[in-house]
Formats: sequence, structure tokens, C-alpha cells
Amino acid sequence: MQTLSHSLSQNAPEIAAEIMQRLQELARHTEQPGMMTRTYLTPAHTAAAAQIGAWMQEAGMHVRRDAVGNVIGHYAACSSINNEAQPAPILMTGSHFDTVRNGGVYDGLLGIVLPISCVAAWHKAGVRFPFAIEIVAFSEEEGVRFKAPMLGSRAIAGTFRHSVLEHTDEHGISMQDAMRAAGFDPTTIDASAAKRGSIAAFIEVHIEQGPVLLNAGLPLGVVTAISGATRFMLELQGTAGHAGTVPMTMRHDAAMAAAEFALFVERRCSTVAGLVGTIGQWQVPNGATNVIPGKAILSLDVRAEDDAVRLAAIADLEQELAAICSRRGIRSMLSKTYETSSATCAPWLKRGWRHALQRHEQPTLELPSGAGHDSMAIADIAPIAMLFVRCGNGGISHHPDEILDAADADMAARVFMDFVTHFQIPNPTNP
Repeated sequence: MQTLSHSLSQNAPEIAAEIMQRLQELARHTEQPGMMTRTYLTPAHTAAAAQIGAWMQEAGMHVRRDAVGNVIGHYAACSSINNEAQPAPILMTGSHFDTVRNGGVYDGLLGIVLPISCVAAWHKAGVRFPFAIEIVAFSEEEGVRFKAPMLGSRAIAGTFRHSVLEHTDEHGISMQDAMRAAGFDPTTIDASAAKRGSIAAFIEVHIEQGPVLLNAGLPLGVVTAISGATRFMLELQGTAGHAGTVPMTMRHDAAMAAAEFALFVERRCSTVAGLVGTIGQWQVPNGATNVIPGKAILSLDVRAEDDAVRLAAIADLEQELAAICSRRGIRSMLSKTYETSSATCAPWLKRGWRHALQRHEQPTLELPSGAGHDSMAIADIAPIAMLFVRCGNGGISHHPDEILDAADADMAARVFMDFVTHFQIPNPTNP
């Protein structure tokens, strides 16, 4: 079987051409003509789900949708392995098919379309494995419409937070009402959870969404961990005053306190590789050219693949914020809005990616993922691993200029097929 599957991997250029074509076909399912926007349970989202399901079916998979709208294709194991009394273990893969507003056409979608095309090639050649393959097109990862990310993967992991069903979109439609209108029953979401122990591993192929592979001149990279993240909103309250009459030494300028803090964030988060801090929003309410800012509101996002590194940085940032505010006579209110722990990729699965890369004479570069992915949610119930694929244009993503080269899709398909062909569940006593 390995020899046959290796010969199939030589068809990767044809598979890659199909992948690239299908990615462009999916891009037609958008809420805004001329730009890529596809949010949860909109008509464009429903149409994309139908197209993905059709491709899964053509690839020889049994297709179903669960209560949150995930599209799940099941490619059965060898008939000698697969039986109702003891179902075959599952190698799960996939990614999300929702997008940010005015995003790119490869984010998430590559991790769905690529494995579908690979499974189709195996099906055509009559290749089956001692494990089932499930491809999941996760219905919602970005959290754009209802401000609740990773709905699909959390439903499968059994960690769906039912409180988000009350969230409403910009038109006042609640998530649960949107689900019912689309034909889904929110009261049955818990039934979407995978049976504990049924998933042997989860692997995700995804564009890097950054410049590391591009700058290294490499098409693929092995992910070490998905960074944990903590987000805050910070409100600084000073004293407004006339810009011409209040001496510099007597001011309580909220914007300058924010600026000093922002520069400390930059310095502190530059001290450890893999640690990043971002001030992404900055407002001076009612600001004017000739008024000393009395208030500043800003966001703070801190990420690291090591949770201890992230939490240590946050402690230092909080300490420095207090010192800045004391020195400048500013009141501060720091509110945590989001936090998630890092997810470490399983060593044995990383070895599998490395060996597949080596068999295709590809260098191995390991790197963390600073962006969140559905793998983070699935990590609660199964070992995970990710393969990053290079993107061009400086690594830009979540943007119309997001780029994927067909040659890189070709190599990703080869390595994915090689990984699956050689996949073995480790002995628990010798992982």
C-alpha cells in the first residue's frame, strides 16, 4: 500500500491544480462581490458548505453535517479493520471555511480542500488504511458574525459554551435564531462531540499567515505549538486641559501615558523569542488638536507558545502600567476580555511531519503559530500537529493580497499523502 500511495503522490501536480482551482471556486461564495467575506450561516456560508460536501461525496466519503453546521466527510478504514463492534480509530484533519471580512481565499480553506483531493486520489486507486480519515470543514473559527470564535471545533471537542447562543449580530439576530433559520437545532449541539478516545490524532494543514517560511525560502514548516493569548482593554483616565495653557510638568495626559505604556509593551515583548505584544486599537475619545487628552482607550494582545512566558510578561506589563500611572497621576482600568492557553503539538506527530519532509528532500523548519487555529480546541480531546505552508506578499493574511503558490500546494499535498501513508498510532508505553 505504501508503494501505491507513494506513486499516487507523484500525481500531486494534478492534485495541486485541482486544489488551486477549487479554492478559487469557493471564493465565489462571498457576501460581498469583489471581496472575500463569508461569515457564519449566511447564504454564502451555506453555499460553500454544500460545495464542500459535494466534493467530499465525490471523493468517496460519507458526508454529514452536525448541529453547528460542520461539514464532516468520513473515509472508512479497510474493510478488515472497520466494524461496528469496534470502530476503526480516526485520523482527523480539516480547517475552517468561514472568513474574516475582506479576507483571503486560502486561510482555512487550504486545510479542507487539500485533504479532500488527496482522499479522492486514494479512493480512485482503491487505497484504504487501518484507520478512518475524517475531514472536518469547521463552520466557524474566526468569530466575526457573533464574536464567538471556534464554534465548530469546540462543538466536536465537547467544550461548546452555550452562553454564546445569546450573542447577536449587527442586525440583532441571535446565534440560536440564525441556527434555527438554517435548519440546525441548537439544543442538540452536545451530540456533536466526538466520542472520547475515537480520534487518534488531529492534523491541520494551514497557510502560515506570516513571513517566516517566506524569508527562509522554504515551502513548508512544522508547527511546534499554537500560542496562548491574553487580550485586554485598557482605559486611562487623566485630566483634560487647554493645550496652550497647562505646563508640560503639570499635565495628566492620558494619551502620553498610553504611549509610554505602548513602548514598554514593545520593549518587554522583544526580550523573548516567540513572545509578542500588540496595541491594535487606540482611541482618544472627544480628542481635539488643542486639548490635552483626558482619556485614552486601547487594546492589548499578548501571545507566546509558552504560557509561563506569556503570564510573566503580563505581570511585568501590569507592574509597569501601575508605575506609569502613579508617576503621571493617571487612573487606569485594565479589563481582561479573552484568554486561551497554548496548545503544544504532539512530539510523535511532529516527527511524522519531519520524516515526511525528509522523504521529499525538504529541510525541516520548526516554528510556533502566533495565530489561533481549530487545532487548539481539538487539543482538548486528541493529540494535534500542524503543517504550515508558505504564503507570499510578505506573509500577509486576512487580506485580499493573501497568496499561495501552486508549487507549494503541490509539495504540501505530497507531504500530506506521505504522512498519512506512514501514519501509525504509537504504543502508549513507547510513544
